[in-house]
Amino acid sequence: MATFLLSKPCFYPHSSSTHLYRRDVFQRHSIVKYSLRQYHHTPAAATVAADGVHQREPFGLILPGAPNTSSPTPNTGSATYTKPVTNRPVSHQILNPGMIVLRNHISIRDQVDIVKICHTLGVGPGGFQQPGYSSGSKLQLQRMCFGRNWDPETKYRERYRNDGSIPPPVPPVFIPLVQSLIQDAQAHLTSANEIPLMRPDVCLVNFYTATGRLGLHQDRDERPYSIRGGLPVVSISIGDAGEFLYGHTRDEDKLQKVVLESGDVVIFGGKSRLIFHGVRGIFPNSTPLPLLEKIKLRLGRLNLTFRQF
Repeated sequence: MATFLLSKPCFYPHSSSTHLYRRDVFQRHSIVKYSLRQYHHTPAAATVAADGVHQREPFGLILPGAPNTSSPTPNTGSATYTKPVTNRPVSHQILNPGMIVLRNHISIRDQVDIVKICHTLGVGPGGFQQPGYSSGSKLQLQRMCFGRNWDPETKYRERYRNDGSIPPPVPPVFIPLVQSLIQDAQAHLTSANEIPLMRPDVCLVNFYTATGRLGLHQDRDERPYSIRGGLPVVSISIGDAGEFLYGHTRDEDKLQKVVLESGDVVIFGGKSRLIFHGVRGIFPNSTPLPLLEKIKLRLGRLNLTFRQF
């Protein structure tokens, strides 16, 4: 699969018409969108070793059967349930110097394509598994890596996972998509230098169920060049909404929080590259109905975080 180069974008960040800005954004993504739709037709890699022994139980994002045609049933016993929002405007929110949220920036059609690609790779070798520690405790999520293996204890040092597999490379169609998202973010900033452009070569793909969460941490395991240069982390959210915590301290009482919904993109680099962040919890049954009408996505939150090693 070829790597696509996008032409220099034309931005309308100050336009009074939200729809005009979104149309421009996705016209620039058209070659990426075409490639996404082609990529997910690639057959899934085998999950059986040469000797016929299954290496692990595949974890898929797409459930069998037809997509949903009615709203997800609310979990009335959960205080975190919120009604899915299906008509959110395209907008942005600057959180900190070098940190921004692009709201509703990934179209439903593109979200479907991203899910299909991650599903195809996720059920194959190097696909989704529940990461954990040598003590036996497990993280409350399913994870797959692109480009390089990352482990909560060994970080990037081990090429092979504990099941003997190696991660698949970053799908080439994601590279221009991520770069164009950074350019879109730069258009809203005082200076493009607040969030430098980068070429993603690693990605952590996390899937959170209704009880999933991720403790406070910094993304500081990449090479010194990447960290010192403030090369950004680009995070795409699909599915259920999640409560995202962030700040320059580990003290939760001093942290800020923001809800990330399906189609949102959060980018942090520059002065915010080493910001503490985590996922406090998931809002069950908040996946937008238009997404569920297109694909039978497993209920939960899919999150892709791209960075340059």
